[in-house]
Parts: sequence; structure tokens; C-alpha cells
Amino acid sequence: MEKPLQRVLAALELLQSHASLSGAQLAELVGVDRRTVRRYIVELENFGVPIRSTRGRDGHYALMPGYKLPPMMFSNDETLALSVGLRVARDLGLSDMTPAVASAQAKLDRVMPKTLKRKIGDLNAVVALDLLPPQAQSGSEFFARITQCASAAQTMLLTYSALDGRVSEREVDPYGVGYLNGAWYVVGYCHLRRDLRSFRLDRVRAVSACPKSFCMPPGFKMLEYLRESIAAVQRTHAIVVRFTDADMATVRRAIPSSIGKLAQERGRIRLDAQADDLNWFARELARLNVDFEIVKPKALKAVLFSHLEKLLARQN
Repeated sequence: MEKPLQRVLAALELLQSHASLSGAQLAELVGVDRRTVRRYIVELENFGVPIRSTRGRDGHYALMPGYKLPPMMFSNDETLALSVGLRVARDLGLSDMTPAVASAQAKLDRVMPKTLKRKIGDLNAVVALDLLPPQAQSGSEFFARITQCASAAQTMLLTYSALDGRVSEREVDPYGVGYLNGAWYVVGYCHLRRDLRSFRLDRVRAVSACPKSFCMPPGFKMLEYLRESIAAVQRTHAIVVRFTDADMATVRRAIPSSIGKLAQERGRIRLDAQADDLNWFARELARLNVDFEIVKPKALKAVLFSHLEKLLARQN
């Protein structure tokens, strides 16, 4: 379904679930400007949907009394599960799905009994999600196409812009899509590099399916590969930290695999990592509840001491 039609249908669902909405409210929920909302209203009227409009700077819109589409029916548990899932989807940076999320939630609101609406309202008030804010909103327009290729085990032609701005075109066997550290990635076998690679969705410029199929390696763990590949990316500073009095299990619980690679070294645990921002890495070290020593770089020690001094000063 084309995006403009999706947004028009989202506007219809929102009008069905509200007695009246202003142009500004509709624009925010559907993800367009007010002028576009007015155009959507005209399109709905052309489809035969009876809409009552009030004049003014912003204008208000409502469906004529008695006009309803047949509702979809869900059990209370299904509705609760869908509402939680929609909340997660809304917070994960897929901006092109904004109208779909708003439309789906409007459908649920329309069929929910009042007691269930209160229950979901209470749930939203007390449930907190530890999701890193998205680094970028772009790229989500390719989400559906990429996941379709991955589900069908179909090779895709990917146009990709690297961090340095160089654009390349390559065939990729997409094994799956993952969200990590505030960004979406597609992971798969790159025919250009003849190896596994991960690609950030916000740097994807075009996607098309190829008439080729592939087989994903058995037992492949996508998120595990994604964490390790991100940790191995070459950055400004190469970092080595040793943990002096902790076993591997304890350190693994304290250090996310996306930060760096852990290994045994002469009875100690060694962390090899890369970072562009030493201040960020120092903050990560400061929160640990295990003893460690910084092997390199020396600049990280100075940044860590400075960070600790600031923390102590705040306590005085």
C-alpha cells in the first residue's frame, strides 16, 4: 500500500475513534502538515465518507453521526498485547510507520470497552521501557522491503552510503534486521565483500529484490554477530582494560558485548574496545562494580579521573 493512502486511512481511523479532532492534532498523529490534512479530508469526502468540518485558523473535523466502519474484534488479552507492541514500535525510530501505529491504536481504542481502556491507561502510566533513543529517523521506508526479502530468503540489491559518504551498490543476502544502541541494522552476507556485514538502515539509499535465493547458515545468531561486529569497528581510540579480580561470567554481566571483546589473559580478563568518545567510555567504566585497570590509552585515565572528580564535587 502506498504511503499517501496509508496516511489517508490512518486519518479515517483517527476520526472514527475521536468525537472531533483539530487539524493540528490530526497532522501530528498522522505525521504530515496541516495543509496535507486538509487534502486528506477532501480525498475522504471524495470516497463518500461524510465529514463535518468547522471553519477557523486550524479547523476541526468529525465524522457525521452514525457513520462507522465494521470494527475488528479482539479479546482483552489480545488488545492489551497489541497496545504494548504498538507503544514499543512508536519508540523505535521507524518514522514511516507513524501513521500505521496511530491508525492501529485508533482501531483498538474504537473497539475497547471502557474498563479495558482504563486498564491500558494504567499500564502506560506504570510501565517504563529502557530503549535507547533512535540515532536517526530515516531509512525506515525500506524496513518492509528488507524484511520481506529476509523472510523469503531472497537476495537484494542494496545501495548504501558509508560513514565517509562513499556510495556503493552491492548484492546482499539479508539474514535479518536488528535494533541495537539506538539504530536499526540489516545483517547478511555481502557478495561484494564476500563476508558477513551489517548495514545501518538510515544509510540505505535504495533496495530492490533480486531473482536469487539463499540459505542462512544454521544456528546463526544475528544479534550476537551484530553486537560483536559493532564492537570491532575501527574508531579513534583503541582501548585495553584489564579486570583484576573478577571471573568471566561476572565481567560479561557487567560489559555489553557491543562495547568490546573479552578474553582470558594470564588469569585476568582483558577487554579490547574501540571508541570515538573517551568521555562516554569513562562513564561506562565508572558505573562498573568490578575492579579494573586501564592499560591504554593514557588519555582515558585522565578523562576517568576528571569524571570522578566531577561526581565527587556534586556530592559536596
